[in-house]
Amino acid sequence: MTASSDVSGRGPLFPAELPRDFTRIPPGPAAKDLVVWWWTSTWDLPPGQHSSQELLAFPASNLAFEKDQVRFWGPTTRGSTQVLVGQGWVLGALLRPAAVPAFTRQPAACRDDSIPVAALELHEAVQASDGNLANVIETVEMWLTSHVGPLTDEAHQANRLADLAITDSHIATVDDLAGAMGVSTRTVNRLTTKYVGLSPYTMIRRRRLQEAAEWIRENPDEALADIAVRYGFVDQAHLSREARALLGLTLTHYRSRAIRE
Repeated sequence: MTASSDVSGRGPLFPAELPRDFTRIPPGPAAKDLVVWWWTSTWDLPPGQHSSQELLAFPASNLAFEKDQVRFWGPTTRGSTQVLVGQGWVLGALLRPAAVPAFTRQPAACRDDSIPVAALELHEAVQASDGNLANVIETVEMWLTSHVGPLTDEAHQANRLADLAITDSHIATVDDLAGAMGVSTRTVNRLTTKYVGLSPYTMIRRRRLQEAAEWIRENPDEALADIAVRYGFVDQAHLSREARALLGLTLTHYRSRAIRE
């Protein structure tokens, strides 16, 4: 997935609820094979108030610099909610698959979880930015490229797999994905095991549901049955089951909340 791919509307289920100071920043040339985009978020909420961010994350991992720590976050298996309180900030990177083995050899073990990253001096540099997080991205990119090291042909192949699975709406099956790459389904499964931590079919399903959710937000009057067909689901019931399993919401509930935004 390249930073220019038209997926910027996906991820947050209710974009209007994002903090005002949430931004996505494309990577520099040195990190373009390691990072889809950098994201920054700062917030300052009055005592007793909170902000809930509901997400259907991309099937990928993140590197996050938080106030007190640096953590590698593995891929998620369902929608998630992040609750913000008080004051805080995060500098994060949506990682491309090629970066993942530098943090874990078993990304599946990090599903819906995180592990600490030993980068004390770098974390101190981010802390010293006083909230001007965009100003330290170049420094973090230098560290990241050094930490990952030279990329193999296999790592580049894993990036291409993610590009196709996450952005190509014509790919509906693992066979489609393998055919587009010109490799066997066995190779596709091997690459996702090493570099992603989710099955290739899970990656495709996530893209389809993200696409459907975005379309529902932008076209609230369209029949749900038509949206299901548009994004490759057998019927509305099939899309509804996917939404209920991953989002914990019925389609009708999701649409009504999206309209209220």
